[in-house]
Amino acid sequence: MRVAGAAKLVVAVAVFLLTFYVISQVFEIKMDASLGNLFARSALDSAARSTKPPRYKCGISKACPEKHFAFKMASGAANVVGPKICLEDNVLMSGVKNNVGRGINVALVNGKTGEVLDTKYFDMWGGDVAPFIEFLKNIQDGTVVLMATYDDGATKLTDEARRLIAELGSTSITSLGFRDNWVFCGGKGIKTKSPFEQHIKNNKDTNKYEGWPEVVEMEGCIPQKQD
Repeated sequence: MRVAGAAKLVVAVAVFLLTFYVISQVFEIKMDASLGNLFARSALDSAARSTKPPRYKCGISKACPEKHFAFKMASGAANVVGPKICLEDNVLMSGVKNNVGRGINVALVNGKTGEVLDTKYFDMWGGDVAPFIEFLKNIQDGTVVLMATYDDGATKLTDEARRLIAELGSTSITSLGFRDNWVFCGGKGIKTKSPFEQHIKNNKDTNKYEGWPEVVEMEGCIPQKQD
């Protein structure tokens, strides 16, 4: 009886030790797997953060060099969504700011400091071109001029208005027509034609919207005016 009791005790102890060993091994494996997954997720998160593309001013595709102003702009979309003009991460004109309207939208910026001098829009469908001509004549030398159309920016344009805009560096203003989409960045006193201009003609065969072409966008870096 004593021998049988001792044998049972030995078997019970052996089973307990075996069970404890198995459980400890399984738990250790799970812990290793959990830690491995944790470190793997951490490494992936770090890699994702390091490969996330940087954001540049106004959301442009690359950083501007020193002594340049970053800008991005878009014309209006049909007669529904207004244009948008951004300079140095500052939205100068947009539908959200409620300072855009049908016609030609204009933002004036100090070419040395980047300070916003004025924002206005001129109705070139049902309005009078005379205030626009007066506005263009009063722009001071060294001023950066950004323009974007919304709906129709050409019907009321006269030869004089077109000439004044051409003197700011525009090439396309001479051919800007009814409901064309157009964005332009130039300056008063510029000696050459501006490289910053986009123009899409209103063409019923290619229009994206009924009666209007697609939105035209543009971005770039404006050289800061030096003394």
